[in-house]
Amino acid sequence: MDLGLSGKHALVTGASQGLGRAIAKTLAMEGVSVFATARNVELLDSLTQEIVSEGGVRPVTFVCDFMKTDAPEKIAEEALKSLGSIDILVNNAGGSRPMAINAPESEWVEGMTLNFDRHRQLTQQLLDHFIARKSGAIVNLSGNLEPEEVNAAMVAKAGLVVWAKGLSEQVGQYGIRVNCVQPGLIDTAQIRRLYPGDARKQFAEREIAMRDFGEAQDVANAVVFLASPAAKYITGTTVTVDGGMRRYSF
Repeated sequence: MDLGLSGKHALVTGASQGLGRAIAKTLAMEGVSVFATARNVELLDSLTQEIVSEGGVRPVTFVCDFMKTDAPEKIAEEALKSLGSIDILVNNAGGSRPMAINAPESEWVEGMTLNFDRHRQLTQQLLDHFIARKSGAIVNLSGNLEPEEVNAAMVAKAGLVVWAKGLSEQVGQYGIRVNCVQPGLIDTAQIRRLYPGDARKQFAEREIAMRDFGEAQDVANAVVFLASPAAKYITGTTVTVDGGMRRYSF
């Protein structure tokens, strides 16, 4: 199926590993010029080599600490300077933030900033650009795993879904689409640490209809479809990629 993505421009955050890496690579293999940003220069370099060696469009990489206050402005500015225009924004950066029930405020601020505020701020930096062009596809990576403890990232991701829904209502008139993808348990380094060895098999057989964790490519496929013209009438929705997992937080 031709997704109509060749020649498009995309900005992907958290692109050096895991889901972000798979998303950036899949876009590039579809003919998209990708502006890939993350903190690790070595991983970004290896992403470039991997994409080029397999025949994809060479990405532009930008090393940036997403937690810095000026990160959204810098990323948007550099992406527009490098690509000229942006058709697709993939808000992927983030990380789990489990904490004690009486965790200090600083931990909550850090967890919410990384997993919600920076995505909102980066999106807002680009909204005028999308509105002027009367087009744009924004895809946010959320999550739906039922928490076993207080986790700021899970709270932030729930907020991300509600924010995205409201934003989609306001910007649809300008041809801008806003959607979320909620991965279940995907075989990434972060998830392997949480479910080592037999814990993965035991959980999957008990809680997942497909009886195993997913792959990063499964999530990337959903994101790339939602970012493409093939999904031109899909907005304000959340696509779950979890193999039929039953433990939902919302």
